[in-house]
Amino acid sequence: MRYKLSAPSQVRATIELPASKSISNRVLIIHALAQNKGQLTNLSDCDDTRVMIAALNGEPHQEIDILAAGTAMRFLTAYLSVTPGNSTILTGTTRMQQRPIRLLVDALRQLGANIEYTANEGYPPLRINGTELRGSHISLQGNVSSQYISALLMIGPMLKKGLELNLNGEIISRPYIDLTLQLMQEFGASAGWTTESTIHVAPTPYCGVDFTVESDWSAASYWYQIAALAPEANITLNGLFHKSHQGDSRGAEVFARLGVATEFTLEGIRLKKTETRPERLDEDFVDIPDLAQTLVVTCVLLDIPFRFTGLQSLKIKETDRINALKIELGKLGYVLRDENDSILSWEGERCEPQTSPIIDTYEDHRMAMAFAPAAFRYAEICIAEPHVVSKSYPDFWKDLKKVGFGILPDD
Repeated sequence: MRYKLSAPSQVRATIELPASKSISNRVLIIHALAQNKGQLTNLSDCDDTRVMIAALNGEPHQEIDILAAGTAMRFLTAYLSVTPGNSTILTGTTRMQQRPIRLLVDALRQLGANIEYTANEGYPPLRINGTELRGSHISLQGNVSSQYISALLMIGPMLKKGLELNLNGEIISRPYIDLTLQLMQEFGASAGWTTESTIHVAPTPYCGVDFTVESDWSAASYWYQIAALAPEANITLNGLFHKSHQGDSRGAEVFARLGVATEFTLEGIRLKKTETRPERLDEDFVDIPDLAQTLVVTCVLLDIPFRFTGLQSLKIKETDRINALKIELGKLGYVLRDENDSILSWEGERCEPQTSPIIDTYEDHRMAMAFAPAAFRYAEICIAEPHVVSKSYPDFWKDLKKVGFGILPDD
């Protein structure tokens, strides 16, 4: 299945963005640990959140297939470990079974968790036997996935002595850790940084609260990209907050340097094009890795050389995103360079583009959404397996049609 895309000459619209997947999946775990007290509203309607809800509402002593949901795999591994009486097999897609989870399992075992690998050592599927965890001290490298760290933090209030987590070396994706801590605090937990590298979580139970999830800043990035590439654009995105919990809200600042201004309103934000255009863009993505694909594609299409660092977590996402970007942008005529599995750069190098490029998406929702706006530059571009957007933004194609994109099946 493929979609052939064509872009409009101008984009003027108001878009209702999906709710934040990052916030939804965290509050679902916290809400469950608070014994489901309080009301959650505006939860994300994406694949990752649906599998999380199904898992939390399922029967004990079962097999849970979380498909391709990385956050669900990490968060549920910790959650099921502190849920006494459960014996669960946690599995996922073939790609999920290739994504490492040893660091999280080892940390949970140090706390007393009973977890076994059912196939390949260090990878899902997992057999998790819930029990009371008595450990309270963990040390991890700070450059591991923030989802490992968040998974451990969220179960901290359930531990008999609480949790002290030491992070050694460079700490990547700190905003996602801060997001987790802020949400824990909103549900009554006593948790926070005690030093630059140490987090303490007291053994104070969560309480039930009513909570409304804000819209997704990661999803907003594709509309910033559209605004940057469209000849004319005036786009309103509802449900985004000026003081957001989400680290990806920093995308507004980065896109401001690429000619897209953000005006905050009572309902959300309004995007407008400006004359700003840098000679090049150098950026550290260690705190905002999910914006990397969007900004890589935007920069090459605007003919802006760049050097992006802090991309080490991209190798273990839904696909190897560094390699995927190199391959797919090569189809459009751009030659990217990578270094040390953590840096991508483009200095203007070109190759012969394909006449009718078909962008492969590698079972990765962000590949599909980051390349869709390339229709402003490539009239014959196709996106393969477009359904992958359901992982985080199920209405993405519907919203593009709403603003005038042509989207035709091309089998």
